[in-house]
Amino acid sequence: MLVAFDFDGTLSDSEMTVLLGSQNGTAEDMADITERAMNNEIEYAESLRQRCALLEGLSEEKAQDAFDEVALRPGAARVIEALRDAGVYVAILTGGFERGVEVALETEGVEVDAIVANRLVMQDGELTGEVRGPLISGTKDDAMEVVTAVTGEDRDTTVAVGDGANDLPMLEVANLAIGFDPKPAVAPSCDTSVETMDELYDLLEAEDVL
Repeated sequence: MLVAFDFDGTLSDSEMTVLLGSQNGTAEDMADITERAMNNEIEYAESLRQRCALLEGLSEEKAQDAFDEVALRPGAARVIEALRDAGVYVAILTGGFERGVEVALETEGVEVDAIVANRLVMQDGELTGEVRGPLISGTKDDAMEVVTAVTGEDRDTTVAVGDGANDLPMLEVANLAIGFDPKPAVAPSCDTSVETMDELYDLLEAEDVL
């Protein structure tokens, strides 16, 4: 059994690019671009590049300050721990940044089996405004394909949990697609939806995932 989670907006109510933007006064612009992308009004890869370009010149120290603010939603750590205790392979597939995911998990003292994420390019102690990684133009169904191949899991035993338009590819290929308070453009592609981590825990229990 494999469960793949989105991070920003799902496991976390933080939006990493907005937290980073708050360090240099571009948070409002970040939020506007993010909202358009999550509602499928702009291609995700383009939105990510636009947001990261706004971070050019941000110091490594300020970037770390932003990542230190990234936190899991209440109850998310309990869900992750329960899944891993049940022998479920837990993956985080996010267009966000690996460092922020790692900080949030470390803070709660939980681990996952795989993190597929992007990273910001740093040079001479500051961000260049560039972003690199598998989930810029690559999509989450491709990432799911790789993870299932590595783990030997069957597609029939996969669960995906997400909220935004860039989660649609993995939601559409998963055996069970769970929307976490999904955006209007995403809800029709979900088999079911939840609004809290406690609801998600109960659902996974009812579906015999836990």
